[in-house]
Amino acid sequence: MFNYVKESYNELVNKVTWPTFPQLQSSTIVVMVASVIFALIVLAMDISFENLMAAIYKTLGNLGR
Repeated sequence: MFNYVKESYNELVNKVTWPTFPQLQSSTIVVMVASVIFALIVLAMDISFENLMAAIYKTLGNLGR
């Protein structure tokens, strides 16, 4: 177990290439923009489906009268 932790630490310190702060900021902005776009697409789909279902229920409700 100790050897595993020692090797893991060695790999993280000496072999992993960590991003610079500007690279990290750029990646963060890309993820945030993509998340907002995805959320807006899901919102549009949700509103569209809600309106479609309301129209279907209204039409079916009027058929029964």
